[in-house]
Parts: sequence; structure tokens; C-alpha cells
Amino acid sequence: MSDTLHKSTVTIAPKKLHQLGLPILKRYTLAITLVLLVCVSQYLYSGFLTPSNIVNIFAQNAPLGIIAVGMTLVMITGGFDLSVGSVFAIGATLYTSLVVGGMGLLEAFLLTTLVGVAAGSLNGALVTRLDVNPFVATLGTMSVFTGAALIYSNSQPYMTSSASFTLLGRGSLAGLPYSIWILAAFMLAGQLILSLSVYGRQIYAVGGNTEAARLAGLRVAVVRGSTYAICSGCAAVAGMIMASRLDLGQADMGRNMALDSIAVVVIGGTSLSGGRGAVWQTAIGLMLVAVLTNLLDSLAVSANYQLLIKGTIVVAAVALDAISRRHT
Repeated sequence: MSDTLHKSTVTIAPKKLHQLGLPILKRYTLAITLVLLVCVSQYLYSGFLTPSNIVNIFAQNAPLGIIAVGMTLVMITGGFDLSVGSVFAIGATLYTSLVVGGMGLLEAFLLTTLVGVAAGSLNGALVTRLDVNPFVATLGTMSVFTGAALIYSNSQPYMTSSASFTLLGRGSLAGLPYSIWILAAFMLAGQLILSLSVYGRQIYAVGGNTEAARLAGLRVAVVRGSTYAICSGCAAVAGMIMASRLDLGQADMGRNMALDSIAVVVIGGTSLSGGRGAVWQTAIGLMLVAVLTNLLDSLAVSANYQLLIKGTIVVAAVALDAISRRHT
């Protein structure tokens, strides 16, 4: 009798450990990967963990991270936005031109943000009201917004040497650049919206099963459309930060922002089919990309090889997402 109990305990215990350990490992794989990457980076580049380098990593990637917050919301609903790079450029160009023209920083910031939200609202209307595929809709508006920025600026950059203009991009508070504080605020707000608000639950519901959400009485078009407006608003803010950092706003900025932000969100584990994802995961995805880029730059790796490495990582992330969806 005792031998039987002993054997059953031995066979059951590993099974329980497996059942407990696998979900934990799966949930925190990204975090574990980030820790390992940081350790490897420090080993290969002794100056990696210096405070100045860490601050530099966050400051350089703050605009991308802010866009990725909005992109997370869009992708959880089952869509994506290819026009954020163009809205990013509009934000940089319009903000700089308004300040150069004599408008106050706060007024220029608010007006530019509203223009970004309006651009996103157009995307949302095309996707939800006219039922245009998100890829086609945002690919088209990407061209429209870029053309509008080029016409507005007459294909010329706006430049300023005003010390106050650099506040947003290069100013600091408590030893940290304002851009990092803004990134943290957007990340925190995005995570709280998704995890604690009714609106956040509606985003997951719409992305998980659009028809079921509609039958449950949710205003699917409003929920989906609003995420595009938020995403473009984030892109405009990111563009203003970059313009402030460079003392420059021009219509061809941010060409890679759309693909980079989608890559960050996908690497963070947000499902391409919608209904699954979180801003905290996007934050880890951002840091994975940022740390890897910083390491490759520090080791003087060719930009061509960097594109190859990053592209491989994105393809792997998409493949893993497809595999995980088949087994859930």
C-alpha cells in the first residue's frame, strides 16, 4: 500500500511541476529573453550598463515606444496602421512650423496632437464605416499624409534655433529626459486602459470575436475607430519629440516608424489576429529591439546585417504567434 502511494506521488509530482512551470515560463519568456540579452550585451560591450548608456537607450527609443503603445491598441482589435510614419512626419513638420511662426509651445503641441487624432479618425472611418481592409486603407492614407506634409512644407525642412523648442526632446527632469517621462506616462496609461477600464475590455472583446461583441451590444465601429485615432495621436506626439530633439521638422521623417512599431508590438507578443496582447509586453518588446540595436551599433555591425537580424527576429515572432494560435 505504501509502495503504491509512493509511486503515485513520484509520478504525479513531476506532472504538477510541469503544469505549473510551463505556463509561467511561457508567460515570462520575453522577460527572461530580455535579461539574457542584457547579460550578453554587458559581456560583449563593457559600457552597456553604464547609466548614461541606459538613459540614451530609453531616450532614443521613446518616440518609437510611444507609437507602439497606440499600435498595441489597434492590433488587439485585429487591425494595424501603416500610416503612423507619415503622421509622425506631419507631427514633426507642423509642430516646428507653428513654433517658427510664433505660436506658443503648448498651443502648437495641442493643435498638432489634434491634427494627428483627426488623421487617425480618418483611418478609423475608412476601416469601420466603409469596411476597407486596414492594410489597404492605411497604405493609401500613408501616401495621402506624406503628400500633404510635402505640400504644406513645400518639400523644405523647418528649422529653429530656439532654446525653448528643444525642451520637449532634450529637456530633463530629475536627471531624466522629458521624453522618457512621456514614454513612461503613455506606457502606464495604455496598460491601465487595457487592464482596468471598460473600454479596455471592449478592445479585447472586439479583437477576440467581432461578431460576438456586436451581438453583445458593443459599438464595434466606435471601439475600433477610436484605437486608430489614439494611435495617430501617439504618432504626432512622437514626431514632436523627435523634431524637438533635432531642431528640425521635415516631411520625410519616420519612414521606418510603421514597420518598426509593428515589429515591436509583434515581438512583444500581441497577436496579429487580435484579442491578445498588453502594453507591458510591448514595453519588453521595445526594450528587446532597443537593446539589440544598441549592442549592434556598439559593435559597429553593418546596417545591412542589422536589417537582416531584425527581420529574422520579426519573422520568428510571427511564426511563433501562428504556432501558439494553432495550439490554443
